[in-house]
Formats: sequence, C-alpha cells, structure tokens
Amino acid sequence: MVPSRLASRRLVVQRRRHSGHRLAAAGFVVLVWLAGLAAAPQATAEDDRVLGFRLDDLDASGLIGDAGAKRALDYEFCIPADPLAAAEVMAADPSARIMRESPGRIGCRPDQWLVVGSTHQPDFLEVLERLIALPYVERIEQTFYE
Repeated sequence: MVPSRLASRRLVVQRRRHSGHRLAAAGFVVLVWLAGLAAAPQATAEDDRVLGFRLDDLDASGLIGDAGAKRALDYEFCIPADPLAAAEVMAADPSARIMRESPGRIGCRPDQWLVVGSTHQPDFLEVLERLIALPYVERIEQTFYE
C-alpha cells in the first residue's frame, strides 16, 4: 500500500510541475507576442500629420487599387537643397529620385528639392517610417502624374 501511495504522490507532483511549465510557456508566448506588437510598425498621429495618403489603402506589397488594377503608389516630398540631405534620403529610400528643377505638385520652394519615391519596394512601411523620422520632411503626398 505504501508504494502505491508514494507513486500517486509522485504523479501529482509531476502533473503540477508540467502544468507549471505549460503556464510558464504560455506566459512566455504572450510576452513575445506583446513585444512583437510593440516593435511592429504602427501608424501614429505623427504619421497621419506627415502622410497625405492612407496606409490602409495599400496591400502587403505596397500596391493600391482593386484586384484587377493594382499599381504602385508614388509619393513626393520636399527636402532642403543640400547634397547631404539628398544622400540621407537616398540611403533611407532606395526608390528615391531627386528632382532639382521641379517643385512638384507639393510645391517645393526654390531652396528645396523635390523627391519622388514608390511604395512598390521591399519593406515599404519601414522606408516610410525612416522618411517620416527625418526632421526636414514635413509632408509626404501621393504623386499624380499628368
């Protein structure tokens, strides 16, 4: 009788240990998930102030439009007429093209250069976040070609 009582006690202790491990594992998964949410790119009020278009309209590839008519969204913004600013923008956005002679539809001043980029590139959300973080980028608008 004693061995069976001892065996049942071990079984109870083992079950408690395993349920504790499962609880700890579940807690760890929740913490990792929450950390991922905190690290994921999320639209902020600052993004809404700077971006002149809705990120919700873009799919995961950075394309806009109906299923049969998907297209890239081109955007434009102004930067100081400075080669260092242009180099910084081009490092942040591989799709960036500097247009020194055009004010664009956004209306760059004479002491600014127009930059045109596209959402159809890998990690386009991260690219937009890097551009928004630049102190001299005041507004990014969708480009409409005529």
